[in-house]
Amino acid sequence: MTAIRSATAAEIPAVGRLIGQSFDHLPQNRSLVPDEGERLAVMTAFFRLLSESAHEGGAVDVVEDASGRLAATAVWFDRTRDLPEIPAYEERLGALAGRWMPQFEALDELLEKHHPQEPHWHLAFLAVDPAHQGAGLGSALMRHTHDRLDVPTYLEATNADNVRLYRRRGYTDMSPFDIRLPDGTPFFRMWRP
Repeated sequence: MTAIRSATAAEIPAVGRLIGQSFDHLPQNRSLVPDEGERLAVMTAFFRLLSESAHEGGAVDVVEDASGRLAATAVWFDRTRDLPEIPAYEERLGALAGRWMPQFEALDELLEKHHPQEPHWHLAFLAVDPAHQGAGLGSALMRHTHDRLDVPTYLEATNADNVRLYRRRGYTDMSPFDIRLPDGTPFFRMWRP
């Protein structure tokens, strides 16, 4: 059995790093920060910012490996109630995004426009360290939250492999399913009743 626990506030920077490293290969990250030399630092700071907010308004669950390092994380927002505003969000986002701010504004606009209104929990990020992928950690993290919720869950998948994983966990395609950033990079909207 995988030991899943809530992240501490002190671990949120490590959560941001884990997500940044795990997602570094994704086309969505390349779309947001095209410069390979800047991408990891900018995206890690972005994931940390959102994980801080989820820690206050949802859940940040983690799994450690045998050495005590974070091996996987799931970052959830509780959308059954009004989310607390991220303090100074625009300023903080601008500081971390720099010249890539227009891409992040387009991302926020796209995701907000297509976010479901029905009360739900939102799986913002499910990240597994590349060294631990294929061991069932992502599925265990999802099951951990699904088993304790009595409300629907929602997510935006990033590729066909993730869509298959989420379908096995009970998610179905929403309409519209495929939503795109201005450069055509897709996200895939999914819902679990």
